[in-house]
Amino acid sequence: MESILIYDTTLRDGAQGEKINFSAEDKLRIAQRLDAMGMHHIEGGWPGSNPRDVRFFELAKKAPFKHARLAAFGSTRRQNTRAEEDQNLIALLQSETPAVTIFGKSWDLHVKEVIRTTLKENLAMIYDSVAHLHSQGREVIYDAEHFFDGYKNNPDYATKTIEAAVSGGADVIVLCDTNGGTLPFEIHEIMERICPRIPVKVGIHAHNDCGLAVANTLVAVRAGAVMVQGTINGYGERCGNADLTSVIPNLQLKMGLSCMSEENLQRLTELSRYISEVANMTPFNGRPFVGKSAFAHKGGMHVNAIMKTPKAYEHMEPEVIGNERRVLMSDLSGKSNVDYKARELGIELGGDGFDSRKIAKEIKRLEHEGYQFDAAEGSFELLLKRLTGQFKPLFQLESFRVAIEKEKDLPCRAYATIKISVGDQQEITAAEGNGPVSALDNALRKALNKFFLVDLEKMHLVDFKVRVIEGRDGTSARVKVFIESRDQKRVWSTIGVSTDIIEASWEALEGSFQYKLSHT
Repeated sequence: MESILIYDTTLRDGAQGEKINFSAEDKLRIAQRLDAMGMHHIEGGWPGSNPRDVRFFELAKKAPFKHARLAAFGSTRRQNTRAEEDQNLIALLQSETPAVTIFGKSWDLHVKEVIRTTLKENLAMIYDSVAHLHSQGREVIYDAEHFFDGYKNNPDYATKTIEAAVSGGADVIVLCDTNGGTLPFEIHEIMERICPRIPVKVGIHAHNDCGLAVANTLVAVRAGAVMVQGTINGYGERCGNADLTSVIPNLQLKMGLSCMSEENLQRLTELSRYISEVANMTPFNGRPFVGKSAFAHKGGMHVNAIMKTPKAYEHMEPEVIGNERRVLMSDLSGKSNVDYKARELGIELGGDGFDSRKIAKEIKRLEHEGYQFDAAEGSFELLLKRLTGQFKPLFQLESFRVAIEKEKDLPCRAYATIKISVGDQQEITAAEGNGPVSALDNALRKALNKFFLVDLEKMHLVDFKVRVIEGRDGTSARVKVFIESRDQKRVWSTIGVSTDIIEASWEALEGSFQYKLSHT
């Protein structure tokens, strides 16, 4: 199987994305994770631009990489400056990475109007910089910035910039669609013209401003590129870069080109979620291949089909890239959805006269009232068990009272009193919190601790969302509240619906604790 080199630039280009800010320590952890995945090159950052990247490369010197070649990133020398005296190039060499990546101008527009030098001097800047780095024994990867725009505007000059880099000793020439505005057929046509004229390895670096970064990367490989640059989850400036979580499985599974071992490919979903967590970015459920919804099925006809043969509605097996098949419950669901979920949860249907058809009908009724079980699978499991007589609530609410106190220049405080019953016993407790839900949560924990030998301190509420069901009713509209909880073993979501936000919150909160106790 032919191999393609994967060049990951999450730590540099990805870190330029909005709301993403990695510390030097974050970058080192991510780099080690990428190395363990078998990436061929990892671009660590631009040491000539900020102290954080300087610190990262200092840390990286003490952390050996087993698979990847670490690359420091920078630009060609400044105009009218000797390469050996250029501070940017000095910083690249001081990083002591086995590879260095520098970018230069391919578009005459940039040469004349951005860096404002002559076309001849720009060619010298490219040649001198590459030659100097090459003379120091480094692998030199040359990023031809704005190459496709430059080629379309002035193909002769854009080609000369590539020839200058090759003459200087570049090991890889990477053609960049920096503005992300080139279409796939243009990429393919230009690559087919230029690749035969480049005597070294060719790579592709595509941005996603037209939503085509992955497509442009794939057609570039078809046209001769053997290195692909991109980021995990497509993070990057503006609309981001080519998403390696889509590029890699497409290359390997669809095009038959080797990128990484099958074992590492099975960890791709895990890697995507890990990078999201470190970046403090909410994972995009609809992300191809690795998203939570990538293999989720909601429509009854779809579920009926995948129960017979999964490939009827799935283009591949989710386990290959470490994802999983999910069946969702909603008012679009049929008995097949219920059968599948019951089998998945180990629940036997038919109890109390509720077979899958009756359960599906009840779900449709509840969803019409505002419930949304595809986003609250904890509540769905409790409902399924309750309808079939396999679950009885472990505690019952008798009453609660919530008070909010606001003093001038001080934050609000909330106080909750709650009475619950467990069997024939009752317990009344009170607690305070930062808000009414927090106060109810604290009071309920205190009460439950009197009855159950469960360490509820290890259960945390990690997300709280409120949605208006029908906005035309204004402040009297029904709302649904989602609560996401987790402990050391699992994550689950529950839902509550009411015209009163506190009552809806209580229903979701109670469901969360009922789920936790039922799994203890």
